[in-house]
Amino acid sequence: MYQLSLPLDTTEKTDGAIDYQARLVAALSSDLDFHQDDSSYASHNFHSFPAKFPPQLPRRFIEALTEVGDIVLDPMMGSGTTVVEAALLQRHAIGLDIDPLATHIARTKVTHLDTARLLDVGNGILRNASEALAQRHTELAAALEARWDTKTKEFVDYWFARQTQLELLALAQQIEAIQEPDVRKFFELAFSAIIITKSGGVSLALDLAHTRPHRAKRVTDEVGNIIILDQLSRGSSRNLSFLTKSLRSPLVEFSKRFRQNLQGVSQMALATRTPLIAFGDAQCMPLRDGTVDLIVTSPPYAANAIDYMRAHKFSMVWLHRSVTELGEKRKDYIGGESVSNSGLLPLPEYSAEIVAAISRQDRRKGLVLHRYYSEMTLVLAEMWRVLKPGRAAIVVVGSSTMRGQDTMTDLCLADIGRSLGFAVPRIAVRNLDRNRRMMPAGAKLDPGSQIQKRMHEEYIIGFLKPS
Repeated sequence: MYQLSLPLDTTEKTDGAIDYQARLVAALSSDLDFHQDDSSYASHNFHSFPAKFPPQLPRRFIEALTEVGDIVLDPMMGSGTTVVEAALLQRHAIGLDIDPLATHIARTKVTHLDTARLLDVGNGILRNASEALAQRHTELAAALEARWDTKTKEFVDYWFARQTQLELLALAQQIEAIQEPDVRKFFELAFSAIIITKSGGVSLALDLAHTRPHRAKRVTDEVGNIIILDQLSRGSSRNLSFLTKSLRSPLVEFSKRFRQNLQGVSQMALATRTPLIAFGDAQCMPLRDGTVDLIVTSPPYAANAIDYMRAHKFSMVWLHRSVTELGEKRKDYIGGESVSNSGLLPLPEYSAEIVAAISRQDRRKGLVLHRYYSEMTLVLAEMWRVLKPGRAAIVVVGSSTMRGQDTMTDLCLADIGRSLGFAVPRIAVRNLDRNRRMMPAGAKLDPGSQIQKRMHEEYIIGFLKPS
C-alpha cells in the first residue's frame, strides 16, 4: 500500500480529553443548518456536486477541534468542501475519493494559478473554437464520428443535440491542446461545469444535477423555435409531454463559467498550504496509523439513492472516458446496489436487527443494506486507525427508506462505531435547505414521495477515539 505523507510534527497536543470532548459536544450542539450563509466564496462554486454540504459545516469543526498546522482528512471528499476549508484555515488537508470527477474538482479547487494567464488562455479557447466552427465544420463533424466507441456515441447522441456536440467538441479540442497540466485541468473543469449544472446546462437532460436525468421532449432553440424530439426519456415512467428545455450555446456558457471561476482562483491564494488530493479508497486508506487530527466527511447514501456516476458521466465522456468504463467504476462505490462478490461482515446487534427487518420484506434490499453497513464498518475501522488518540471523526449522513422502512443510518453507524471502540458523545440533526442543496428531490414538499421522506434532514455523528 502506498503512503501519503506530510512533513509535519505529529506529536500529541496537550489539550485534556475532557476539554476536547466538551468542545466536540458544543460544536455538535450549535446551529448547523447555515441556511442564511453564503456558500459561494473561494472555489466552492467551481462545479455543481450532488448532496454537497455547506462549507460552514466543516469550518465549524475545524475551528473548534484543530489548530493551525493540524492534519484534517476527508476520505470521501466528493468535491472537496472540507479540503478547501482546511486549506483556507491553514491546516494540512488530505482528500481521498475513488470518483474521477470528484478528484478532478477537488484538485483544481485548491491549485494556485495565475488569473491573468487563465484569462488569456480562456479567451484564446473561445476565439479558436469559434473559428473552427465557422471554418472547419466538416472536419469537426468527422471528428465527432471517430471520437467514441459505439455505446458511448449512442449515449452522446441521445443526450446532446447535434449543434451542441459540435460546439462542445470545438471547445474540447482547444482545451486538450493546452500544454500546462494545471491550466488544462482548470478549463476541463469549467467545461464539465456547463454540462453538469444545478439548472439549465447544455445537454438535453432535465434533473441532471439531482442525479435523476430525464430527456426533455421539447427543446427551445436560441431564437425561441420549439424543436420536437422524437424520443422520450429512457427508463422513465414520468409524463414528459410538457417538459421543455432551452438549448444553450456551449461557447456562451463556457465563457461565463470560466470567468466566474477566475474569481475563486484569486481567493484561494489565501491558502498557503497545498492539500494532498489523491485517488483513494476510504476502506483502505494510504495513511499511517495515528497521524490525523480531525476527520470531516460525508459518505454516500445506501442503495445509490444519490447516483453520482449517473450525472458525472455526462461530462466525463467528453474527457475521454467511455460509458462502459464509467459503469464499471460505479460498481466500486460505497452504497452500490450490486451484491455479487460483496464481502458481508457480521454487524453489531442493533444494525443486524435493522438489516434483518428489511430482509424480511425484501431479501435483496436487505443484502444491499448489509453491503452498505459492511463497507461502512471498514471505513470506520480505517478512521479509527488513522486518527490520533483523543481525536474525532465527524460523519454527515442521510438516512434512506427501503420497502417503507427507515434504514436508521445514523443509529446504525453509531452502533458500528461503538463496536469498533469509538465513543459517540452526540448525534446532531441538520435540516436541509432544498433550494440550495442538490438532492434528488425538489424544493416543494410532497408527503407521498419516498425520496422526500428520506432526504429532508441529515445527521452529524461525532465519533471520538479515546485517548
